[in-house]
Parts: sequence; C-alpha cells; structure tokens
Amino acid sequence: MHKPIYSPCIRICSVNPQTKFCDGCYRTLPEIAKWTRLTHEERDVILADLPVREERILAEQSPAG
Repeated sequence: MHKPIYSPCIRICSVNPQTKFCDGCYRTLPEIAKWTRLTHEERDVILADLPVREERILAEQSPAG
C-alpha cells in the first residue's frame, strides 16, 4: 500500500522574488514542481527544514531583523 503524499501547501501560492521561497509553504519553485516525484525521505528532509526557513525569513523581514 502506498503512503499518501503530504503537501505543506496552504494555498498562498506566491513566490517572494527576494527570498525565492513561497510565502505560504516556504518551498522553492523547483521543490514545488518536483514534489510528487521526490522520495518520502527527500520530502521529509524538506518538510523538516520548512519551520527553519519560515523563522529565518520572518526574522529577516521584521524591523528589528
């Protein structure tokens, strides 16, 4: 039986031209484009990094950042 493919997409699909990450899910366009073709392990690595990306990007965009 196949494991379902989880997607972190929250339907805010806008890639920030400065960060090159989606403003909704924090994936890159290449990651989004090949998402269904990645192995579960490859997706897990990206998924684990998404909160780190979000935190870094939000910190850089804050006035104090």
